[in-house]
Amino acid sequence: MTTFQISYTSGQYWYHLRADNGEIVQSGEGYTTKASCQNGIRSVQANCQPQRFESFFNAGQYGFNHVAANGEIIGRSEKYTTAQSRDHGIQVVLREAPTARVEDLS
Repeated sequence: MTTFQISYTSGQYWYHLRADNGEIVQSGEGYTTKASCQNGIRSVQANCQPQRFESFFNAGQYGFNHVAANGEIIGRSEKYTTAQSRDHGIQVVLREAPTARVEDLS
């Protein structure tokens, strides 16, 4: 089951969206409070539309940014070796994030 995991490291809260295979598909920025991190997760869930993803290729690696309606980046992908793998990662977020459970590891 795809899961948002909240962790606390270096004085900040972080979320990672883990796919069924255990791989991190998308990560958020560092948040100063757990409530802000939880709001970030809700923003990801609310912005799961194809037009909210910006694909890129940089330094030999593929990736994507997940962007809210206001243009702010709300999540970044892991790095992929192929465009096909990156596109699959986007599809996982689109399909699974809206109903993914949240696990608090902080």
